[in-house]
Amino acid sequence: MLEELKNIKTSVESRLNEVKTLEDLNELKVKALGRKGDITLILKRLKDIPPEQRVEVGKFANEVKASLERMIEEKARELKKLELDLRLMAETIDVTLPGLPLIKGRKHPLTQVIDEIRDIFTSMGFAVAEGPEIESDYYNFEALNIPKEHPARDMQDSFYITEEILLRTHTSPVQVRTMEKMAPQIPVKIIVPGRVYRRDDDATHSPMFHQIEGLVIDERITFAHLKGTLMLFAQKVFGEDVKVRYRPSFFPFTEPSAEMDISCVMCKGEGCRVCSYTGWLEILGAGMVNPRVLEYGGYDPEKVSGFAFGMGVERIAMLKYGINDLRLFFENDKRFLTQF
Repeated sequence: MLEELKNIKTSVESRLNEVKTLEDLNELKVKALGRKGDITLILKRLKDIPPEQRVEVGKFANEVKASLERMIEEKARELKKLELDLRLMAETIDVTLPGLPLIKGRKHPLTQVIDEIRDIFTSMGFAVAEGPEIESDYYNFEALNIPKEHPARDMQDSFYITEEILLRTHTSPVQVRTMEKMAPQIPVKIIVPGRVYRRDDDATHSPMFHQIEGLVIDERITFAHLKGTLMLFAQKVFGEDVKVRYRPSFFPFTEPSAEMDISCVMCKGEGCRVCSYTGWLEILGAGMVNPRVLEYGGYDPEKVSGFAFGMGVERIAMLKYGINDLRLFFENDKRFLTQF
């Protein structure tokens, strides 16, 4: 056994000079010192030799084991240092090279348009109100005078969570929520920017998009106040030369109601493919607040009146920047976004 131990030590010492990687070193260590290694197997055989030899062989086996452990640890340190040196050489940085430029972020074009519209209306004395995007059927429809049989309440057109809870289809519920909080206090003068959801998905529609509502309630508010407010808004966004017209329309929550058009921003009203050669582009809906909606909000329609309007932010942005596909806003293509 003494001779076997000497041969094991000599063999390991010889192979240590040939080892080039930590992986190879670990294999050598397992073979010599592992639970099933050469030294361990010899120690297990001690019980089979005469007692007078057992002490001498056991002592020598432990000395060989300790010696091999020291040599292997020393080799491991050597290999680790070599690997570190090689990695540092490979990762050398030339500090004289110019640094990489930091890409400066910017606001999304929709955020820019929302901020611009918010600034226009706050400069006219409007406050900004917000509300939940997960809304009740009551606030989203009923309190806005939209009856049960109205097409907008079709479950195929809206994202219903339960029969009474859905993702809001417009920002108008915030009008009623605000009236409930403020009634009978006047004046009420708010805009409501936010995300809304409908089952649409094509070049001009998205299942998630942005709206901005407006609401004014006070004594003796007339349609003239509505026209003056929206005329100033249109001029601020599209330029002083823009023309505005109103067409009769219908919304359950306003009466009378109208669609507001502006002169085509592409052809200046001359007629082109964008405006279907009419010279006009629709940008929002508006009207005088329906008396029933005032009552839902806690106001007496005999004492106060008001007007409301609502616009799609994507629609305004597409006209403002000449964009022909709404989906570009949501694809996160830097080639598109960095143009604004």
